[in-house]
Amino acid sequence: MAQQVTDFLIIGAGIVGITTALSLKKTYPDAKIIILEKEPKLGCHASGRNSGVIHAGFYYSPDSLKAKMTRAGNIAMKAFCEENNIPMNCCGKLVVARNEDEKNTLNLLKERGDANGVPLELISATDAKKIEPRVKTFESALWSPTTASVDPTHVLSIIAQKATDLGVEIHYNSLGYKQYDAAYTINSAGLYADKIAQDFGFSKFYRILPFKGLYLYSDEPAGAINTHIYPVPNIKNPFLGVHFTLTTDNHLKIGPTAIPCLWREQYQGLDNFKFNELMEIGQRQLGLLFRGGFDFRSLAIEELKKYYRPHLVSQAAELLEGIHPSQYTRWGKPGIRAQLMNIETHTLEMDFVMEGDAKSLHILNAVSPAFTCAFPFADRIVERVGALIK
Repeated sequence: MAQQVTDFLIIGAGIVGITTALSLKKTYPDAKIIILEKEPKLGCHASGRNSGVIHAGFYYSPDSLKAKMTRAGNIAMKAFCEENNIPMNCCGKLVVARNEDEKNTLNLLKERGDANGVPLELISATDAKKIEPRVKTFESALWSPTTASVDPTHVLSIIAQKATDLGVEIHYNSLGYKQYDAAYTINSAGLYADKIAQDFGFSKFYRILPFKGLYLYSDEPAGAINTHIYPVPNIKNPFLGVHFTLTTDNHLKIGPTAIPCLWREQYQGLDNFKFNELMEIGQRQLGLLFRGGFDFRSLAIEELKKYYRPHLVSQAAELLEGIHPSQYTRWGKPGIRAQLMNIETHTLEMDFVMEGDAKSLHILNAVSPAFTCAFPFADRIVERVGALIK
């Protein structure tokens, strides 16, 4: 079969791939752009399974790409939703402390937010209760007025429609990127980004380590609380801890977990089971138990406990009054975080990671808040491509 010829080939039609195609088309309007998607439709993986939170950008150190992208992404994503009549829940977020140490970390997050230009206010526990009467916090809290939420699948579908209206082609049920003759290839394949990158001679020191995120949905009526409620995170890890998220229609859910997966698409039971992935990822996790650059053992034990529903609910109950296991009986569809690990240092990558040359660019770590950052991150990718092909 003859190879299909294209100027740009994008592997993966998630939020990063779709927005990159849109940005490419605006930069190179006469270019032929094809996106390959291995599934029969959009949003089957992280881009359709994430929380839908539009983050503000205060968690990340000011020198990081995430810090630069998130504040701009917050503004751009909200503007896109408004322009396209996509419903949003602009409810803001409270980050609460449970003890003195966490109160000190709130101060650090405030400093990061200020450095990143993020609207953010350090408030008293009394003022926090004015925003959300049920909240629990130790002496103070952070108020993030620009945090919001949206239906990610709705956003993805609208962006894809705009891209295809401009002439971008999306080829579904497509695994064979070698069947295409592309002047330039952009790899945004999520859970398989490292594998594809290796075919191009990249990702030498990086491998994807997948983590499963689960949410429990509340039976409380819509409007049970007024805002997202998050704990102070462990800033040494890229996870934000169990928290309360308000959906676009104002319903409540708790999560997510960060449970280590044994294969890349281990959503449920033996779905998508691959023995070679079990061996590869299992061996890597065993190695991390003994020589990890982070405390993988404690993380794994703590996260596995969250499969037990009462335990997950009890963690959430530390943040909010009136939370009972009987209110939380419905699990949402799981998502899997394509977390990148440095196999030399045995550490998790905290920032976005890209590698490339004059023929290809590989988006190796595009985890949360990649959904929030999608538009400016896509522009950054296109800028990087432009610099590489000159």
